[in-house]
Order: sequence, then C-alpha cells, then structure tokens
Amino acid sequence: MASTTIKIDTELKDRLNTLKLHPRESYNDVIERLVAMAVDEEPLSQETIRDLERSLEDLKAGRVYTLDEVMAELKEE
Repeated sequence: MASTTIKIDTELKDRLNTLKLHPRESYNDVIERLVAMAVDEEPLSQETIRDLERSLEDLKAGRVYTLDEVMAELKEE
C-alpha cells in the first residue's frame, strides 16, 4: 500500500484523535470512515425530496404536533 505525508493543524489532529474508536486506530482509518460517511452512494429520489420540502413547509406554517400531543391522541384510540 502506498502512503503519503500530509500537513494538518495541531487542532485538527486533536479533533481526529477524539474521533478514534480506540486509541491505536490509525488516522487513515478515521479519515476513511469520515469519507465513507460523507459520500452518499444512494442519493435521495425526487419523491423523497418533494416530501422533505412539504415537511419543511408544514414546519414553517406551524403545522406540527408536540410529542405530548401525539401521545395523547394515540391514547384516545
């Protein structure tokens, strides 16, 4: 496996350290995990995007229920 050296700020190195799953995990493994989380192999469908947009419109219009309201409604059924 080929490798390379990169320069990173000490602060970023400290942040990478906090993301290690165990103390001996390599920075390569941490960065690989972060990249895998950042890349979406399955993009959202147009239908899902429309549903999300409708949900945001509901939120902005105040068409929302609290958890207590939902629980009370479910108990009535």
